[in-house]
Amino acid sequence: MTLQAQPLRIVSEAWPPYIYEVDGELRGLDYETTQVVLERLGIQTTWELMPWKRCLLSVQQGKADALLDVFHSTARNTWMVFPEEPLSTVEFVLFYHRENPHRFQKIEDLTGLTVGVSAGYLYANPAFRNSPLFKREPAASHEANFGKLLRQRVDLVINDRRSGRYLLEQLGMSQVIAHHPSVIARTPMYLGLSRSPRHQQLARRFASALRQFKREPAYTALRARYAHPDTSVEMATSNR
Repeated sequence: MTLQAQPLRIVSEAWPPYIYEVDGELRGLDYETTQVVLERLGIQTTWELMPWKRCLLSVQQGKADALLDVFHSTARNTWMVFPEEPLSTVEFVLFYHRENPHRFQKIEDLTGLTVGVSAGYLYANPAFRNSPLFKREPAASHEANFGKLLRQRVDLVINDRRSGRYLLEQLGMSQVIAHHPSVIARTPMYLGLSRSPRHQQLARRFASALRQFKREPAYTALRARYAHPDTSVEMATSNR
């Protein structure tokens, strides 16, 4: 298949194990999945990691063609096209310092607390997103959020279960910080494309090729490789 004239410009924020950078090279479950699928479609790519709010603005302003690992919402439909097949599904849970666990089972248990959140994130649970019972304090990066929790400058931090545990292993904090089992929100993540007729067609082709790849042993092996962090490699962090 003939490659398109211009590479597809994709942006995202570092969020291991889905996408992150090591020694100047991008890695990650969803990054590598996307690369495989787009290569099969004959599409070249360029990638850039940047803070999450800049990612959103880049696609809205036409400076980027696509955003990796974005959550679907009705509001985003006005400027973004979503393939029908998600890359991954994340489960947001609350992480706590083992010395101060702040027992949690329902939103009311957060009354008076401060929860570290990621700036620009759209959390799918309206009760968590809008509750006046507790304070949501944004941080510039996931690493910064866990650093604040380590110093007990926030009471809890919300993050994806897999990503949080992966990152804590990388940061050497897994013995100090744990998470509650209750899932705050379960959300699919997509390759969001800027809205245009060309990208609407690409979204359909991408979804079909992604479904096919997910049925193959290569995808099973890729998921297994990112089930646990490689703590022998120092990860280069990036703000989200």
